[in-house]
Amino acid sequence: MIKLMKYLKKSAGYIVLIIALLFLQAYCDLSLPDYTSKIINVGIQQKGIEDSVPDKLRDSTLQNLQIFMDEDQKKEVSQNYTQEEDTWVLNDDISKETRENLNEDFSKAMMMVSAFSEDSEQGQAMVAQMGLPEGTDPLTALAQMPEEAVQQIMSQVDEKLKDMPESIVTQAGVAFVASEYEALGKDVDAIQMHYILMSGIRMLAMALVIMLAAISVTFISARVAGRLGHDLRNSIYRKVMSFSSREYHKFSTASLITRSTNDVQQVQQVMAMMFRIVLYAPILGIGGVLKVLNTDSSMTWILGVAVGLILIVIFVLFQVAMPKFTILQTLIDRLNLVSREILTGIPVIRAFSREKHEEDRFEKANLDLTKTNLFVNRCMTFMMPIMMLIMNGVSVLIIYSGAHAVDNGTMQVGNVMAFIQYAMQIIMSFLMITAMSIMLPRANVAALRIDEVLKTEVSIQDPETPVHPSENVKGEIEFDHVSFAYPEAGENVLTDISFKTKKGQTIAVIGSTGSGKSTLINLIPRYYDVTKGSVKVDGVDVRDMTQKELRDKLGYVPQKGVLFSGTIDSNIRYGKPEITDAQVKEAAEVAQATEFIDTKPEKYESPVSQGGTNVSGGQKQRLSIARAIAKDPEIFIFDDSFSALDFKTDSQLRKALKEYTKDATTVIVAQRISTILGADQIIVLDDGHMAGIGTHKELMANCEVYQQIARSQLSEEELA
Repeated sequence: MIKLMKYLKKSAGYIVLIIALLFLQAYCDLSLPDYTSKIINVGIQQKGIEDSVPDKLRDSTLQNLQIFMDEDQKKEVSQNYTQEEDTWVLNDDISKETRENLNEDFSKAMMMVSAFSEDSEQGQAMVAQMGLPEGTDPLTALAQMPEEAVQQIMSQVDEKLKDMPESIVTQAGVAFVASEYEALGKDVDAIQMHYILMSGIRMLAMALVIMLAAISVTFISARVAGRLGHDLRNSIYRKVMSFSSREYHKFSTASLITRSTNDVQQVQQVMAMMFRIVLYAPILGIGGVLKVLNTDSSMTWILGVAVGLILIVIFVLFQVAMPKFTILQTLIDRLNLVSREILTGIPVIRAFSREKHEEDRFEKANLDLTKTNLFVNRCMTFMMPIMMLIMNGVSVLIIYSGAHAVDNGTMQVGNVMAFIQYAMQIIMSFLMITAMSIMLPRANVAALRIDEVLKTEVSIQDPETPVHPSENVKGEIEFDHVSFAYPEAGENVLTDISFKTKKGQTIAVIGSTGSGKSTLINLIPRYYDVTKGSVKVDGVDVRDMTQKELRDKLGYVPQKGVLFSGTIDSNIRYGKPEITDAQVKEAAEVAQATEFIDTKPEKYESPVSQGGTNVSGGQKQRLSIARAIAKDPEIFIFDDSFSALDFKTDSQLRKALKEYTKDATTVIVAQRISTILGADQIIVLDDGHMAGIGTHKELMANCEVYQQIARSQLSEEELA
């Protein structure tokens, strides 16, 4: 997958935007549990009062509180409160740090005032220790005592508070503030409802931001993944189009189709999911851990156990399922190959009554793929229940431990709720990655297969400094001691072939099956490079010319006529789209194709199906010849292109072709002697060697191989 990341350079801006949106979404996601905790702790339990710092308090109350404060604390309070008649009002511009200090100062003092003001057991015990007469106000007595005595009492209180949970101290202060607000005539219920309402509105706003961020990330991710898929398919197409026959033999057609469709689709789907899940999961997981540590670190061991169990499950399943993902894509290749062979060979299959055999062959390929798919899916399906079991077990453990902490007063209920939510978010981040683990290995295999195509070195490449043929030299072909062996083959297919043609000449190549006829003419358009010697066109070695310039000079008709889906007109224009309708008609007339074109209702606009399956073999060959003629090249190459024509049509076509191509060089590979009788030169191949070269009469006189071929096809009268 990493090797294909370079194709994301175009989408770098979108990726940065996606990451920014994911951080925004994670921030909001991680803030919601905190708000839930505050609604429970502050909104419900503390009646909307956040801490022990009152916004307003009576002068008498402040004097009582200052009894239990030292000089520094009194000074800090006076600096941050402003007296208005008989009340003190908190300044608006205090910092968070200052508020925390005030909260600590007020909490202890409020706890002491409450203890001496109420008829609590602690208050009565402290009054008894002071030895005050019955009926004496403890706070009045404490105010009259020396500061050293009060500080001694406070030090004793600090010793007791040291072991007391902070939440209990804070709640005692909050209860004092609530009673003070009631004494001042404030509506405490309204404060509580306002706090809960505002917290709810903030949560709704964050939920809206989460929704918008998630939609935006999904939309942009789909766009980035779609562009990646487009670029990969385009790159594979361009790479495959640059392949020589050597590279085509390395990959089967079925495999190349799978790699450019199914494999690219796998990578595209995973890439779309990766931005939404793989990038988001670490952000959410790390953020959740940091939030948990800030909330309460006493239960983090539970998360450690959960994460450890999840990693073990993922590791085991990967060890089992990972090898199967590699096999999976190979089996898809195999199924495509079998399907392609069966569909293209239906007439032959029916002719030999081999339907049952092909059905069994397809069923085996289909069953192998199905079994592997089922195994992989079962492994991954088995993973989800285990993850859910771990997640639910973690929830139970948190509630169990949290309940004991709440009972001991070391944790508030809201903190337990927040911890559960953060724990679920952390585990969910692992579940996201686990879900992606179903797709990632397969996509990785697909990416490797795509990269294998893209990094394949093309054996036939254009020269860095191409040589252009002279304008005065056209239609010349020269083979100079050419030998050729197929890649990784042990022996030559062609050995020491030499000949030369001039403009306007017709040269024919004949020989027995497997003698190297098609191989020889495939060296002219440079489908292969020679092993030894050189092939020259217009006086320049084909290896020194660009492939486009070379092939623009050629009109090539393959042994097997190939047509493209479209119309008769579009197929004839294929090599030169800008030609006129008259030129299209002229090419069809020379190729003897008008006799069947004119019988069709739509004439030249008649549709041609994929592969030309709605025309006969002879019609297909004539349209292929018309396509080459319409291009009007310097050199015509016919690779046994008249084999599907009857003798009459063959004769008429050669006669019209000779007249039309009198200024062009023509190379004909043929099996029939009658097709090449009028050639200027006939090359006779025998097992890759040139057995003879000359005219028909010359070869009949001095070439035994040619004589055998001629006598096997024509009678003595015809030869004479």
